[in-house]
Amino acid sequence: MTLRNPAPRFSRPLAAIAIAGSLLAVSACAGPAASAPPSESATPTAASYPLTLDNCGTEVTIEQAPERVLTIKSTTTEMLLALGLEDSLIGRAFPDGPLPDDLGGADVPVISDKVPGQEAVLDLEPDFIYAGWESNFSADGAGDRPTLQSLGVNTYVSPAACQEAEYAPKSLSFDDVFEQILEVGSIFDVNDAATELVAEQKEQLEKIEPVDDVSALWFSSGSDTPYVGAGSGAPQMIMDAVGLTNIAADVDESWTSFNWEAVVDANPDVIVLVVSDWGSAEKKIGVLEANPATAQLDAVVNKRYVTVPFATGEAGVRNAEAASTIADQLAELNL
Repeated sequence: MTLRNPAPRFSRPLAAIAIAGSLLAVSACAGPAASAPPSESATPTAASYPLTLDNCGTEVTIEQAPERVLTIKSTTTEMLLALGLEDSLIGRAFPDGPLPDDLGGADVPVISDKVPGQEAVLDLEPDFIYAGWESNFSADGAGDRPTLQSLGVNTYVSPAACQEAEYAPKSLSFDDVFEQILEVGSIFDVNDAATELVAEQKEQLEKIEPVDDVSALWFSSGSDTPYVGAGSGAPQMIMDAVGLTNIAADVDESWTSFNWEAVVDANPDVIVLVVSDWGSAEKKIGVLEANPATAQLDAVVNKRYVTVPFATGEAGVRNAEAASTIADQLAELNL
């Protein structure tokens, strides 16, 4: 990749900008999941500028490849690293866990453990902000999109995480993930890298040998009320790829608040434990074993657990890896 000179400083005084200092309390928002296998139809978008996109209902015009990029959420950082764009990253925020060693990015500074405030964002003088959730952009968070645009800062949200149903995939599929990879490749003029990455992930998915007649709970968080992967987001898409039957598949959400009674009634064969900085696998196993009802689940008694990093449960470049890893773990369980 050819390195570019840093973008020019903002032309207007930052002191004139009304800045919100409080951090945004966010709730998970992502697009839904699908069972259809990836097709061969995805092709890279032409990398010609200006490039105008409809992103979650916001028109974004890219005049040239962004050079000073801030990412919010792990999925967005990982996307750019996987496309070889580490040199374009000036900061990252709201990480869900450590970056995979093979992606690099250790030198990219974390400016906030949560959604950064607008002042901290503008101090970095980015020309592009790539967010994992649309809710990351608000006056109380990183700044609302129109204000940032008026300051010459383009914004982009992972399409699967658009808040309005008309813009998000109805049921997330790997084709949707691949289209996002190719679109980001077009934005940054790295179409070849994006096309190669999609081809690699398709090959990875094709090698998976799905299990048959195995039910599962995707346990993300919670003790009194479990928060689980439901029927239309990345968790469902990943479980479909490995042949798992999601006990919460009837809920038309990416994730949902469930109840332990329903889990006990379903008695899943396997429990997928989501690992994050704030919730280890051991912590979740402790919750399951401490509850007299769930302690008797077959999966708990026989310790039939598989683990996935939190970031792999949102649409991004690690979904195929998550499916492959889960398939390997299921094979070790000898179901």
